[in-house]
Amino acid sequence: MSIGIVIASHGEFAAGIQQSGSMIFGEQEKVQVVTFMPGEGPDDLHAKIEAAIATFDANDEVLVLADLWSGSPFNQSSAVMNEMADRKIAIITGLNLPMLIQAYTERMMDAEAGVEKVAANIIKEAKAGIRALPEELQPAEETATAGPAAMQGAIPEGTVIGDGKIKINLARIDTRLLHGQVATAWTPESKANRIIVVSDNVAKDEMRKTLIEQAAPPGVHANVVPIKKMIEVAKDPRFGDTKALLLFETPQDALAAIEGGVPVTTLNVGSMAHSQGKTLLNSVLSVDKEDVAAFEKMRDLGVDFDVRKVPNDSKSDLFALINKANVQ
Repeated sequence: MSIGIVIASHGEFAAGIQQSGSMIFGEQEKVQVVTFMPGEGPDDLHAKIEAAIATFDANDEVLVLADLWSGSPFNQSSAVMNEMADRKIAIITGLNLPMLIQAYTERMMDAEAGVEKVAANIIKEAKAGIRALPEELQPAEETATAGPAAMQGAIPEGTVIGDGKIKINLARIDTRLLHGQVATAWTPESKANRIIVVSDNVAKDEMRKTLIEQAAPPGVHANVVPIKKMIEVAKDPRFGDTKALLLFETPQDALAAIEGGVPVTTLNVGSMAHSQGKTLLNSVLSVDKEDVAAFEKMRDLGVDFDVRKVPNDSKSDLFALINKANVQ
């Protein structure tokens, strides 16, 4: 038994840091690079991670060094880990060069060390590798603050928190739901303290629920609820201090929630995956007639649409895109 290492990242970062590690530590066996490239989807990345692990011996434990917590390389590695429950796999995010060097060192110093022990030592060294000069730039250690209370918690029903009204800081349609762009760009942009995935389908899928809850960025809680539950939450005065980022897989789910009373006035249309029967509006949005009908109903209810993949994108006019594409 030994430890196989998978280095996974958005773009070529993983390949570059593997090359840097080889310059410092020499060429290493049982190291695989996985890159998530523009134009690829989650399924492509999932297959790459499975293929990388398949190159190791059957009894090898696996250490995945990924770039971003809640990013696609982490999410798909986590999914593979859940699928390979009979194999020891550990995932560490925040990929940096000290982390990779320490991984090589740990593996060399103790060939029998398990992946859990190796991971614990790597995390300490990776954190210690972040230093500043002059030293006064180095921040003092901060105590982590607790995230917001659980969705229901122990607060008695009928209790009014704050003004008794949930704040929808951002509502977004995104086929991929909670992933790197949402965690690292939209969550800070929205200033949300809770991410809520609103989906009947996902609420029934325990594995997807677990992966989404694990992918929440630090200091923010994530929940998956069915549409009916979200409608109840929107009317529950115990959520008066909640600043929510709502994620919908489809415009139909968003419409059902809005018709039920969830107070969404602006809907960010971020990503809708292409499939058979859908028409491309741009590089990340594909719709069919049913989708367009749902958007039209929401427009009639007074909802505005903000078509942007990431916060820095320029806003596009949803119905101008639909009309230009001549959706059939």
